Amino acid sequence: MLFDTHTHLDAPQFDEDREETIARAVEAGVTRMVNVGFNRETIPSTMKLAETYDFIYAAVGWHPQDAITMLDEDLDWIAELCKHDKVVAIGEIGLDYYWDTSPKEVQHQVFRRQIGLARELGMPIVIHDRDAHEDIVKILREEKASEVGGIMHSFSGSWETAKLCMNMGFHISFGGPITFKNAKQPKEVLKQVPLDRLLIETDSPYLTPHPFRGKRNESAHVRLVAEMAAELKGMSLEEIAQITTQNALERFDIR
Repeated sequence: MLFDTHTHLDAPQFDEDREETIARAVEAGVTRMVNVGFNRETIPSTMKLAETYDFIYAAVGWHPQDAITMLDEDLDWIAELCKHDKVVAIGEIGLDYYWDTSPKEVQHQVFRRQIGLARELGMPIVIHDRDAHEDIVKILREEKASEVGGIMHSFSGSWETAKLCMNMGFHISFGGPITFKNAKQPKEVLKQVPLDRLLIETDSPYLTPHPFRGKRNESAHVRLVAEMAAELKGMSLEEIAQITTQNALERFDIR
């Protein structure tokens, strides 16, 4: 009973074996997944997956790397899609200071507008934060994101940042990097995150966990993330699977 809270199964890396990949995830004990559509190309393919598989849900939003391409009608499109019963969050949204594809001021504007939409619709948000921890927290606070909360996706910040986010109603989600030998900070943060705020994910086809690092990631590998989380928490795999699945069901309001 595992829940992959963040995956990109519509990515072209799965074009040759998408059905088999999904079947492997089910075989590994993954009972639910949230596929994330983040621009004009991936939102339709995400919706198609969610409509095809009962156990796949959708998050839709505009990625900070693509912020410069977002038009007013795209925000209206996201708002309309949020009426769909399989859409459970707005995301992934946020800031990315690693890839220089959209100016920071444009990223900030697009991020703020989507938080505003989420508050208007009462939807949780999925946050992409790469090398932008301070500005992420600042904007979340200024835009009153605590009214809806959400998920800090593939969290890479400090324990201090995690606490600030949790105080605003966010869950902290971990993926493949917690299995890396040199990933000291994510492991230490995970140890401290309260169980009721803990989530797991793959971000497949990216961030592949050990021992498959360097290869394509897939949702079945969320089990490896769960195993490491269980080890770090001093718990059984079954306990971590049950807790993180229940947290995800509640966070996404899936009944």
